[in-house]
Amino acid sequence: MTNALWSLPHHDGSASYVPEPTPELGGSATVLLRVPRASDVTKAWVRVNMDGEPELREAVVDRQDENDTWLRAELPVVNPVVSYRFLLDGGPYGYQWLNGAGLHGRDVPDAADFRLTTFDKPPAWATGTMYQIFPDRFAKSVDRPAPAWAEPAAWDDPVVGEGPGTPRQWYGGDLDGITAHLDHLESLGVGTIYLTPFFPAESNHRYNASTFSRVDPLLGGDEAFARLADAAHARGMRLMGDLTTNHCGDTHEWFQAAIADPRAPEREFFFFSDWPETYACWWGLREMPIFDHRSMELRRRFYDGPDSVVASWLRRGLDAWRIDVANMTGIHGEINLSHEVATTIRRTMAGVVGTDSFLQAESNHDASRDLLGDGYQGTMNYAAFTRPLWQWLLPPQPFPYAHAKYPALPNLPGGPVVAAMQELSGMTPWMGTVHAMNLIGSHDTHRIVSLLDRNAGLVDVAFGMLAAYPGVPMLYAGDEIGLDAMGPEYARIPMPWAHPERWDMRRLAHTRALFGARADSEALQRGGLRWVNVADDALTFLREAPGESVLVHAARAPHAPVRVPASVVGSSLTGLAGTPDLAVDADGWVTLPADGPAFGLWRCG
Repeated sequence: MTNALWSLPHHDGSASYVPEPTPELGGSATVLLRVPRASDVTKAWVRVNMDGEPELREAVVDRQDENDTWLRAELPVVNPVVSYRFLLDGGPYGYQWLNGAGLHGRDVPDAADFRLTTFDKPPAWATGTMYQIFPDRFAKSVDRPAPAWAEPAAWDDPVVGEGPGTPRQWYGGDLDGITAHLDHLESLGVGTIYLTPFFPAESNHRYNASTFSRVDPLLGGDEAFARLADAAHARGMRLMGDLTTNHCGDTHEWFQAAIADPRAPEREFFFFSDWPETYACWWGLREMPIFDHRSMELRRRFYDGPDSVVASWLRRGLDAWRIDVANMTGIHGEINLSHEVATTIRRTMAGVVGTDSFLQAESNHDASRDLLGDGYQGTMNYAAFTRPLWQWLLPPQPFPYAHAKYPALPNLPGGPVVAAMQELSGMTPWMGTVHAMNLIGSHDTHRIVSLLDRNAGLVDVAFGMLAAYPGVPMLYAGDEIGLDAMGPEYARIPMPWAHPERWDMRRLAHTRALFGARADSEALQRGGLRWVNVADDALTFLREAPGESVLVHAARAPHAPVRVPASVVGSSLTGLAGTPDLAVDADGWVTLPADGPAFGLWRCG
């Protein structure tokens, strides 16, 4: 990765380069290529696939200004997914390909081609900041008797983070507790509340549901859900539920019916190798039997059609679904119905609320095969955002993140980190990238403050990147006040509402400033990504939308000064979220701060 990336030709799927990201099948789509005057590129062609056969079409000049030449090409929309990349002259060999992963002086495979799709794009609200809540640990409105499976805990008790008591420790948080604290979420600029499962289950995490038909009475039941939905919607917030389409609990009514009667239709919902004792289950955990999606009756009840679980909760107040372990759903041995499950869920959601719903997937790795837009519309972006960012910011240590099953998570310089981000996101259509759930922590990870050794400057950079990088930022409840714990289970700390002395008020103010700035910026919410400079210790990029550009500079340590020409960033740089303004130097360049760890945001003008 070299400096002066601003001088290279650029294209991405944002509105500046693709005015209509979801064209009509049988029509055409316009795509634009920016060629800076500093580039040696003089001609470009678009290689577009039609019915599986590639064809080259020459790009023509659309417009020119003192800084750039914009080339235009028209793509025939022959197929629902339009795959294309640019062939350019220039470079050391007069032969270059530009695709989603960057510029290459050699032939490249099709996997990272740019893609347009004819499928409906996600609703406008879906780019708003998300806030993840683990209901048992957020807030409690009343004291309730403990269920038989639970080991009750007082709100200030330490978290049990390992051993058999981990899923049984019960603090008693509920949905009315969330409703009572919506002011806090609103102050953070939260657009969508993401609830981990709220169905009855014999665990605090509730990923082993006993039914999908009602809300756990321990959370206040269906009435509390209705109150939360009404209150959130009155503030313009949306609700996203969490659904385990891969498995249920062994107490689930369907599984209980399956083991009670070999002739029951529910027996076909599961993989029995020796009924009723031996069956396939998630990670070998007998309490989580896996669904067999070959059963049409399972599909009808669960996610196919207006009477399904998926549809009914949309009618009752949910706006979106996050599908747990979506990467595993529908896959078992030689059976692979993953794509069919996703597209059926999406079709069902569209049948209830049209294009105003949002479907997210959980995946811990490359999810590009699932993100064409006909099914899942985004993913939890561990692969293309979280892990690369951690690898850049983590202090060197031997075993920083054993939960992810890596022998070690290395500390890497900026070049390999950005290359990983580009390569992984480059295989995903832009709509999938800009609607991916970016995160710096979740209920399945360490707390970010702990992961970064309580280095406030590095945590500032992590939060800054979360607010500024393409995608939908997801805050895990409590990170905004600096909750601190290593170990994913230990990190499920109850919110200390009664102890403001435990709150990191500087972290809270910084979070509010960052996400307030994002909420006021079209470029930060939906704009494209153009890398400006990549060094070992500093990453600099532009977020660009028609009429607005924002310059982002993240540094993990002090570094050599980064200089950018005013022709790229404009004659004035207005600081956002507390960042001081910058002025153009006498020679027509802007010199960015060289200190670190530090993070800066500037609106270009």
